[in-house]
Amino acid sequence: MSDRLAVAPQYLLPKRALTVLAGRVAGARLGGLTQALIRRFIARYNVNMAEAADPRPESYASFNEFFTRPLRSDARPLAQAPWVCPVDGAISQFGPIERDQIFQAKGHHYSTRALLGGDAALAARFEDGAFATIYLSPRDYHRIHMPCDGRLLRMIHVPGDLFSVNPVTARGVPGLFARNERVVCVFDTDRGPFVNVLVGATIVGSMATVWHGQVNPPRPGTVREWRYDDQNITLKQGAEMGRFLLGSTVVMLWPRETLRFNTAWAPAGPVRLGEAMAEAWTA
Repeated sequence: MSDRLAVAPQYLLPKRALTVLAGRVAGARLGGLTQALIRRFIARYNVNMAEAADPRPESYASFNEFFTRPLRSDARPLAQAPWVCPVDGAISQFGPIERDQIFQAKGHHYSTRALLGGDAALAARFEDGAFATIYLSPRDYHRIHMPCDGRLLRMIHVPGDLFSVNPVTARGVPGLFARNERVVCVFDTDRGPFVNVLVGATIVGSMATVWHGQVNPPRPGTVREWRYDDQNITLKQGAEMGRFLLGSTVVMLWPRETLRFNTAWAPAGPVRLGEAMAEAWTA
């Protein structure tokens, strides 16, 4: 079966209604039902609870508490590198941005401007730059951390669809990551601007950041922006910056001649928070 045929039912599904329902169930405190759901999920996805700060399934009152569980302080040591991987997951794609085009999958590209909610001036800063897209599967740790030190400048919530973001859907839905709902986080760093885009998906009940809290819902259907230029919100490398309530994807952007990716990286390869992601660009 072709990838496009495999994802065709997603065009017909009531994705937003399913997402709202999933969010309500995940946030509910249903006692024994919640515990049964958590234990079934752990068994189904082979979740490694030994890495959790609290490994006891019964200690989580809601599925969301379990899903966004913190790790032990020693579970993800940071590599000595200018940029470290910000999440646990699998590499979807990475590499150069060709003018303004980001590679999604064979036969599919999307523009930086579309990804960033139509902000042409912001997109221009990443022309011929670099990108990395990492997919977080259901079994992964779902907090997002900083790959480097950064000062927050802006946050933009871009409304959109809620397609799944798994590898099959990435190959089958054109412009997937610039099509789905997303939260664009813009930082200034010692090596120039950096953007981390949190991409929503079917049954991703919400996305949250440490400086704002829950960003969505609400979902008003229009672009919303918050500016932090007049504040000193600075996050250190490895610090938590946000989280997904149920799984999704992050897309990161850098200007040209900023970094060189880890030579061990390859599409579909597994990555873990804190591993070396890139070195500084050298001519």
